[in-house]
Amino acid sequence: MNTKFLPITREECAARGWDAPDFVYVCGDAYVDHPSFGLAIISRVLEAAGFRVAILSQPDYKSCNDFKRFGRPRLGFLVSSGNIDSMVAHYTVSKKKRSYDYYSPGGKMGLRPDRAVIVYCNRIREAYGDVPIILGGLEASLRRFAHYDYWDNKVRRSVLVDSRADILTYGMGENILLRIAKLLDKGVPVKKIHDVRGTVYLTTPEDKIHYPVEQGFDYNDLKTDKETYANAFAMQYRNQDAISGKAITEMYDGKMLVQNPPMPPLEREELDRVYALPYTRRPHPIYDKDGGVPGIAEVEFSLTHNRGCFGACNFCALAFHQGRSVRSRSVESVVNEAKLLTTLPGFKGYIHDVGGPTANFRYPACDKQTEHGVCTHRKCLAPTPCKQLKVDHSEYVELLKQVEALPKVKKVFIRSGIRFDYLVYDKDETFFKKLVHDHVSGQLKVAPEHCCNSVLGYMGKPSIEVYNRFKSRYFELTKSFGKEQYLVPYLMSSHPGSRMQDAIELALYLKKSGYAPEQVQDFYPTPGTASTVMFYTGLDPFTMKKVYVATDYEEKKMQRALLQWNRKENHETIRIALRKAGRTDLIGHGEDCLVPPERSGKPIDRSTGKRTANPAHPLQHKNTPQTGKSKRK
Repeated sequence: MNTKFLPITREECAARGWDAPDFVYVCGDAYVDHPSFGLAIISRVLEAAGFRVAILSQPDYKSCNDFKRFGRPRLGFLVSSGNIDSMVAHYTVSKKKRSYDYYSPGGKMGLRPDRAVIVYCNRIREAYGDVPIILGGLEASLRRFAHYDYWDNKVRRSVLVDSRADILTYGMGENILLRIAKLLDKGVPVKKIHDVRGTVYLTTPEDKIHYPVEQGFDYNDLKTDKETYANAFAMQYRNQDAISGKAITEMYDGKMLVQNPPMPPLEREELDRVYALPYTRRPHPIYDKDGGVPGIAEVEFSLTHNRGCFGACNFCALAFHQGRSVRSRSVESVVNEAKLLTTLPGFKGYIHDVGGPTANFRYPACDKQTEHGVCTHRKCLAPTPCKQLKVDHSEYVELLKQVEALPKVKKVFIRSGIRFDYLVYDKDETFFKKLVHDHVSGQLKVAPEHCCNSVLGYMGKPSIEVYNRFKSRYFELTKSFGKEQYLVPYLMSSHPGSRMQDAIELALYLKKSGYAPEQVQDFYPTPGTASTVMFYTGLDPFTMKKVYVATDYEEKKMQRALLQWNRKENHETIRIALRKAGRTDLIGHGEDCLVPPERSGKPIDRSTGKRTANPAHPLQHKNTPQTGKSKRK
């Protein structure tokens, strides 16, 4: 491929004949020019529209010097922390420093600051004063309102307020930034750009709002009153649809923050154009000496065919970022990209994924959504499927067939999340059979998350009976095809609503299933999710009913240990948990017990009368692996 990277130095700008770039894109991630990275998409979209974009990836943030690398840009700075929130990138759920960064060269930590967009904007202001600054990316999008911050354990102000940027863009930013860029190019002052959908800005309370508005709350109330905070989130959630959503306000000491309604999602032809842009599909060569950028490995030979997710799990921020209205690329567009992958160095015949936020979604959940928007009062799939739900995998099947028929393609896998409930609701099993027969690389990752329906209700997930139905049919099909394939279920401990008894029931469910998870995810309260609101307020924002929340470190430790009941190092913690819950019947050597009693001596083998080692519990289920390796971000 002869595609060139965008300039990363002033010299490269000069070589292109630029006296100055139109925009400098500042990003907390390394520069990877691949359509799985927001930096690459936005910069290429602007380039295609005729704008000059220079890339300032992972600048030295300890002074403003590096931010002067290109001089003052003609139109402004674009600022993002990268593909994920900088605090999530830096800290585990136990608030310990991570040791590896997938989006930095060689996985090195420390190349972006905590709260990256705030730090970057402050350095830009030091360097250039009133230059236009536009925020974007996940960190900005999910922190656009007053938000509970797990790491500070308090409600922080909108990141737009703290960063002193001019405009914040939320959601998918292609059309938003094109509109802003064209207005700036026409000479419209950045302080006057108040009518662009998908943006947030600060103004005075007297200023005219260009859309129908739902009045929000005052930050001084939001930071102290948990009921007000929960109500504010519910209002924000109701207004995240481009068709039905209204503008929302939030007050900050005499200033008014305004979120305009969302920008409509990109339709099929627009998405096709975005993914046809001339990406190099590689990390910049300056990282070669460090071993490249690890984040490219998962996506280098993968294809994204859709956006949005009507699954709307409460612990997921997709509804608040990409939205619940699904859009997809044409089959021809995806196949053309697959052809391109087969020409790349290192391609060995395997397409690692044809997916997206949820792999088996291609269209909006029902016809009503395209005309009236998503429902504000219920979810499409949980706790039961909506009667209006359209279940159809036929186009996805055709897409997969055309990709796997390409010369040089040996196998096409699906590694994105499969929504198993949507799959079992399809009366036509063509896709289910094809998935099991053709597209599983030994293990299929799915996300039941828990087994207790009360907890699943707070998660926004279907009942465990739906998962059991899926699991049973999956293994029936696997057996019928003469294959040895497994399920790797994602599981979560300490989600709001999960009591100790629920964790015990999940441990018993896992033991009965013969599944011993190698990794589990303790609930991580990140910005922009309903579950985080429950964690902070103890209230379900959609019903305003009280929710039990495990916040005590010891209890969270016990709930997590129960999910890995088979590990000897967890046994003492589990014994404490079982005694605390009044379930000492589960301590012993019986078939139904979770852990043996304390070792006061080795148990007696009744057949020999001799003391022997504790008998091991059988973990291997004929349909499930002994351990399941999974990775949660």
